[in-house]
Amino acid sequence: MPLSSPPSSSSSSQSMRVRLARWLRHFWPAPLGIDGRERLRFIVGAVIGVLVTGLLSRWWAGGSSAGPWMVASLGASAVLVFGMPSSPLAQPWPVLGGSTLSALVGAVCSAFIPDPALAGAVAVGLAIALMVPLRCLHPPGGAMALYVVLTAGDGWHLAAFPILFNVIVLLVSAVVYNGLTGRRYPHPQRMAARTDIAQGAFTASDVDAALAHYNQVLDVSRADLEGLLHLAGRAAFQRTLGEVRCSDIMSRPPFAVEAGVSLKDAWALMRAQQIKALPVVDAQRLVVGIVTVADFMRLANLDMHEGLGQRLRTLVMGRTGQPQNVGEIMSHPVQVAHVGQHAMDLVPLFSQGGHHHIPIVESEGRLVGVITQTDLVRTLAAAVQGRDEGGSAGPTSVRGRAPTEEQASP
Repeated sequence: MPLSSPPSSSSSSQSMRVRLARWLRHFWPAPLGIDGRERLRFIVGAVIGVLVTGLLSRWWAGGSSAGPWMVASLGASAVLVFGMPSSPLAQPWPVLGGSTLSALVGAVCSAFIPDPALAGAVAVGLAIALMVPLRCLHPPGGAMALYVVLTAGDGWHLAAFPILFNVIVLLVSAVVYNGLTGRRYPHPQRMAARTDIAQGAFTASDVDAALAHYNQVLDVSRADLEGLLHLAGRAAFQRTLGEVRCSDIMSRPPFAVEAGVSLKDAWALMRAQQIKALPVVDAQRLVVGIVTVADFMRLANLDMHEGLGQRLRTLVMGRTGQPQNVGEIMSHPVQVAHVGQHAMDLVPLFSQGGHHHIPIVESEGRLVGVITQTDLVRTLAAAVQGRDEGGSAGPTSVRGRAPTEEQASP
């Protein structure tokens, strides 16, 4: 039996270089993903916020004050409140509570621990220990605690001015500027409770469970995270359906009638073609309504003791005082979709809008096809099956197919 030779030193060295290169790539962050307009909004906001805070703080201190009138870590707070106004770390309470509380912790540590190095380390640790349970975690707060320890002077005085004063002015500036530039601040941290949770869709409790399992501080609000997950799910659903358009799954040519057609003729057409709905069009093939089996059933005198067949026969054959043509019983206005629309756009119309048949129109509004619930379900099933089998769920033409179960004879 031949013995395998040990790996050569050259291959081992190459593998090590690959692992090193992969590890070094972790130091290069991903792009922020903001456009030039948002970048400019961010920069201008930070400039205005720091400038307003500096001018007011200097004015408040006056010429007689020998102490500092502004703290450097306020620049870090400005990055958060203007650049990431939706971050949990940038909300007013974390900025105000985290900064002021950390300054007070620094003052306590400075008073009781003579060694500045030890006092600074303990101050930062205690500040974090208090900010987390009080829900005011703010990264510049650690700098505030260390600043008070290292600054010669009265730590209690520094906590009130310039720290508290600086923070209040910066927050007021952030509320005004973010509001004027289209950013909600304070930003909602939780979404409103949803009552329309579909089967299989994740809920707020599922997000909470995932966050508990993750067990790390996230610099994104709870509401934004849930919203992003919903958008990601929608995008995945769109990708699963590929580029399926209404033109790919609609029935054509569509059967339709005009408003003046008699009920007898409309009923006969529906039975002959084994369909449950007829779009109603005008002379230019523009959709003006729709008539369905449900419309016939609704107008058949259900209080009569005759059989259903007899009641429908009485309706379509005509009787004095009863509707005589389609225009008198059709539903209008009618929901339509455009031939180039994504098929996914029809899902809420069928699932929540109560529709069962959607007329499809071209750009000029003329009728070119009809899509039923069964057409859409068949498309979704094909897309899911294609995904499970690792295939592509691309558009599938159904032109010329046999009538679906939903189009079966009434």
